[in-house]
Amino acid sequence: MKIFPAIDIKDKKCVRLIKGDFDMKTEYEISPIEQARKYKDHGFINLHIVDLDGALTGETVNLDIIQDIVGKFDFKVEIGGGIRNLNSIQKYINAGADKVILGSAAIKDKNFLKESCEKFPDKIALGLDAKDGYLSVSGWKENSSQLTLNYIKEVNDYGVSRLIYTDINRDGMKQGPNFDETSKIAEISNFPVVISGGVSSIDDIKKAKNLKNIEGIIVGKAIYDGDIKLDELARELN
Repeated sequence: MKIFPAIDIKDKKCVRLIKGDFDMKTEYEISPIEQARKYKDHGFINLHIVDLDGALTGETVNLDIIQDIVGKFDFKVEIGGGIRNLNSIQKYINAGADKVILGSAAIKDKNFLKESCEKFPDKIALGLDAKDGYLSVSGWKENSSQLTLNYIKEVNDYGVSRLIYTDINRDGMKQGPNFDETSKIAEISNFPVVISGGVSSIDDIKKAKNLKNIEGIIVGKAIYDGDIKLDELARELN
């Protein structure tokens, strides 16, 4: 199972949000490049990056940082945050991203998701953020009336390479992921699932390893706050 340490970028800094709320933001002193270096030094090869500036503007604001991280450390990076057109996807792929995560734009326009998967085979990850079973969009400001499970059934044959599932109620709360809901999603999904939101301890990592159709797990705030030590997390890579 892949472990994706996370870097969320805002104003060129590493930050973490609670339940996606920009008013509940914690800034960390370390730069995204230095944080990536720490991950590399501990032997991680996969990296989850969210461009929060991009999420707000719909532009590839931190493209230079992504390029730097891939160039310096040779990570397999999945990048998300406000990616709304084919041109942005192309820019990230040119910068060396392994996967480009589509979220709100793919939920609002399934044809955009389909076209992206056709144009960039094996490069498109689908980021689904849900609250109480329903999908949320636009940086979690809007709840849609779309059930997560129904949406997955509708796009199951589009050729998505990875599904990143976040339970908003758990994100940044360090209360453990929503394993029950994630298991339901993994059961019906034609694509492998990455667990996101709420990881609080090494036990969460161990539990995830026993679930079916789970490709990996994202760890963010628990690393920054010191609840999970990188040495300890790196041992789970083996």
